[in-house]
Amino acid sequence: MSLPTVRGERIAVIDDDADVLAAARMVLKRRFATVLPSNSPQALLDVMGQEAEFDALLLDMNFRRGDDSGADGLAWIDRFLERDPNLSIVCFTAYGDIDLAVESMRRGAVDFVIKPWENERLVATIRSAVELSRARREAGAGRERVRELTRGAALPVTIVARSKAFSEALSLAHRVAPTDASVLILGENGVGKEVVAREIHRCSARAAEPFVAIDLGAIPESLAESELFGHRKGGFTDAKTDRAGRIAAAHGGTLFLDEIANASPSLQQKLLTLLERKEMTAVGDDRPRPIDVRVIAATNATRSQLTDPHRFRADLYYRLNTVEIVVPPLRERREDIPAMIDQFGGEFARRYGKPNRTPDAAAMEAMVRHEWPGNVRALRHAVERATILSSGHAFSLADFALVPGQASSHQTVSPSSSGSSGASQAPQTLEQIERAAIASALTRNGGNASHAAAELGITRQSLYRRMEKHGL
Repeated sequence: MSLPTVRGERIAVIDDDADVLAAARMVLKRRFATVLPSNSPQALLDVMGQEAEFDALLLDMNFRRGDDSGADGLAWIDRFLERDPNLSIVCFTAYGDIDLAVESMRRGAVDFVIKPWENERLVATIRSAVELSRARREAGAGRERVRELTRGAALPVTIVARSKAFSEALSLAHRVAPTDASVLILGENGVGKEVVAREIHRCSARAAEPFVAIDLGAIPESLAESELFGHRKGGFTDAKTDRAGRIAAAHGGTLFLDEIANASPSLQQKLLTLLERKEMTAVGDDRPRPIDVRVIAATNATRSQLTDPHRFRADLYYRLNTVEIVVPPLRERREDIPAMIDQFGGEFARRYGKPNRTPDAAAMEAMVRHEWPGNVRALRHAVERATILSSGHAFSLADFALVPGQASSHQTVSPSSSGSSGASQAPQTLEQIERAAIASALTRNGGNASHAAAELGITRQSLYRRMEKHGL
């Protein structure tokens, strides 16, 4: 068995027997960059406070002559991990006591070696410990970056739920939140699937940990696995350094996978392993690592599309939808529209230093009757526009720039009838024509952005930009 040298890593070995220290150093120095032997745990603890951190510690369990209880070693495990929680400690002793091995692991050691050791076995054990320390530190750094980036987003958001349809969906979200069950959120574009996912996280035991959102529809397929699972140096052509992925950054918290229906077959397989085994393997790595994340997925695809074996793995689908929440479109929760307009209006008035206006009676009636094919996202954009441009005491209908022909279904005029009415409601400007074409393609494809983009002859990313532009 031959293992490659691990470059740049720092290993510490502690034993009160000089011969053991010399033998361990001789074996390990051929594989690791720095091996520091010491016969004093306290001396090493002092060094840890002054120099760079260690990647692995090989710790003897007994330091007093005639004592083979391992009590000293257990106490030092606590002290070293208090100083550096990411340090991987491997314990060794001349006494093959299984109870001591179990207790050392319970205290936080990662492995246990019996003296006399097999050299290659010892090297392999330390190598695994080094990689575990590295992964812990990468994940920790990732979590800190996520916390910094999402510090403002973590604040509680008032969710409007006066309608029965949305209240039922939100009630289900609150009931599942305290568990660690996987959740699948279904709904059209713009209905607020991520808002529901964040509410589940906020009400869970993981609320203090990161919420990491990943839009699988916005990541090129060739980069998706590396972006999510991370990669090892040399794992592919441009992998010049190790990198922890977004999943590692979510360790201990919630991983939100938006547009899950866009996952490639190979990515679906890796996500299934993540859910089944609670472990992940970085691109270019050959050993899986344990990971603790709660997975919430969302999609605008229909159930029939998700259960099509040619498009989505059935086993992954059933792993994801332990609990399934359907978020209704805005046209099915019209009772919520006035309160949402007030909420968004207040938010944008504060942001832009504008008066806090409300719609006049005619504008409010039109807003409630509007079909809102872009759902809450479109409503939010309409209120933002009105806040910026309105100059009256109240919002007028003109401030919202609603696209003609999108009143409630009771008022909708079909293309054939409008063409013969003499009062056509067809879009007149190029932007209105583009918006109508995109909305129509999304409707025909059940809200699936990939299929709509293919029908329109544009890329998925280009479609997303246009949807954002038109509030869809």
